[in-house]
Amino acid sequence: VIQECYVQNTAREYAKIYAAEAEPLEGFGEVPEIIPIFLVHRPANNIPYATVEEELIGEFVKYSVRDGKEVNFLRRDSEAGQKCCTFQHWVYEKTNGSLLVTDLQGVGMKLTDVGIATLAKGYKGFKGNCSISFIEQFRALHQCNKYCEMLGLKSLRTTHQKQRKATSMKSKNLPNSSTVKKTVPKKAREPRDFISSEH
Repeated sequence: VIQECYVQNTAREYAKIYAAEAEPLEGFGEVPEIIPIFLVHRPANNIPYATVEEELIGEFVKYSVRDGKEVNFLRRDSEAGQKCCTFQHWVYEKTNGSLLVTDLQGVGMKLTDVGIATLAKGYKGFKGNCSISFIEQFRALHQCNKYCEMLGLKSLRTTHQKQRKATSMKSKNLPNSSTVKKTVPKKAREPRDFISSEH
């Protein structure tokens, strides 16, 4: 319960800094807000700790889920959905890829019950309630929108493709001369079709 409060209230602090940068930009408009969550100690109760937060009234929408995918594609195109995706990108960039706010969901621009994925367990005191792989998935799947551009965020696709290229180049290194090589006669070789897939 304490970790849950820490996650949501830390994400809320990032959202405040994001708002301070985004709101002055011409045409940006309203910014998503993560509502605070409070820890209540009830020593006389069987369950001594509880959390309390503002009740959100209206249509509850999931803009993203723990695995970093922007799953609700109809909502992704909404203003709130796009600004949530931009917020995730902004946090990712501000923390040099070490932290990602996930589970962005709520009513309109008011969000609650968010998650945090960290590149390293224990980063800034987080136990990591979301898998590290979610950061990799977000980097591969995120599509920048006009709000990312307004904030001057760097494209994650370029960064991701460069990292994938560097990894594939390492794996293509020739083996050293002491390695035994298996040769196939030229006439036995068949042309291969390579299909590239874009994330």
